[in-house]
Amino acid sequence: MARYFFDLTNGDGPVRDDQGQEVSTREGISREVSRILADIAREELPDRGNGAISIEVRDERGQPVLTGCLSFQTRWHDEPEH
Repeated sequence: MARYFFDLTNGDGPVRDDQGQEVSTREGISREVSRILADIAREELPDRGNGAISIEVRDERGQPVLTGCLSFQTRWHDEPEH
């Protein structure tokens, strides 16, 4: 099992993960990225009409191993577009 760090970038800017977590498989890393993206989208989507979230995963040496991105947009149909 190795330690990986999940750095977040969203509308508030970058947040570096200094603690990391132990993950044993590539699938586990991908699953954690998906969970983080979904959790943040659930929290931010009601407050922001659009945005993007990305997670860059680093290994213990600081090398990037995976990047996951999610973009979202909402628009009320009864309001004019800007």
